Amino acid sequence: MSSYPLTQHKVITMEDIDAAVKARAKSLLLRDGAILTPSAQEGLARHGLVVERATSAASASGPSNDWERLFATPEAEAIKKEICAVGLKLWQRQYVDGNGGNISYRLTDSAVICTPTLVSKADLRPEDLCLVDLEGKQLAGNRPRTSEILLHLEIYKNVAEAKAVVHCHPVHATAYAITGRIPPSCIIPEYEVFVGRVAISPYETPGTQKFAETVIPYVKTHNTVLLANHGIVCWADTVTHAEWYVEVVNTYCWTLTIAKELGAPISRIPGEKTADLIAIKQRLGLPDVRLAGADAPICDLAEPGGITAVPQVRTQTAAGGMSASDKEAIVAAVTEAVLAKLKSIGNP
Repeated sequence: MSSYPLTQHKVITMEDIDAAVKARAKSLLLRDGAILTPSAQEGLARHGLVVERATSAASASGPSNDWERLFATPEAEAIKKEICAVGLKLWQRQYVDGNGGNISYRLTDSAVICTPTLVSKADLRPEDLCLVDLEGKQLAGNRPRTSEILLHLEIYKNVAEAKAVVHCHPVHATAYAITGRIPPSCIIPEYEVFVGRVAISPYETPGTQKFAETVIPYVKTHNTVLLANHGIVCWADTVTHAEWYVEVVNTYCWTLTIAKELGAPISRIPGEKTADLIAIKQRLGLPDVRLAGADAPICDLAEPGGITAVPQVRTQTAAGGMSASDKEAIVAAVTEAVLAKLKSIGNP
């Protein structure tokens, strides 16, 4: 890139200079009357960048093509502000660190607004965001798009209802992702309604197409997927709702972890009562693997300890009996209950 466009900015900061340097620009294209901060002026001289001024006519004409015009519409501007607000919430709740995490919104069938690479979610500004097509090509925006947008795009391609995607690294949910286990179901009503059973995808290098494709088998029947050794991804109808699901999942995982420290078995919501919750979820139009087929049990069996479950759906054998994994899980659950009872008898 020879010239780095910053005509949307009235004030040019050092962050803008850094972005231009990363894009290997040789000059900056600024609007008439744009002001450079002192640090930006120093950065300009240090990196040998040249300033070019857009003509008054060009500045007044606004965006130069259809994609830029779409990116500057009131609807797009409202989404940009919502993404920045959600980014700040993620950072404040310590769901992201450094420049980690990314957020996107499907503006049209072929255009997606997303966060840029190498920017903390606490520092996002509407002018930092990017517009890409469904193949990841950047259509508009002053900063390079996130390298992990491919993950978001696979969700949009496979789930017509998905309008927004949030990927981040909340500590308690990520703890499950790095242990290869999922939190069991049938414990807290709100979790059952808004998220329900989560899936876990196999590990691939983040930012690659292979990584993006790991979630394809799960996103039609789950709105939340744990990414092995990485973090989580949630999709929803709005950016704010996708962030809500992040909060619900992480708080659920956190609550289970604390409950285990109390040393008593975790009580479960009965299957028939959980079915009521799943019916509520269905009325809300939220996905759940238990609505997709009769072979998915309503309540999965927790492993010893009560806060983890095997991340595969347990099914019956062709002869109608239980699979080996079912039998092992039942034996483990019964053993845990017996030991807890003996412990309570011995410690009145």
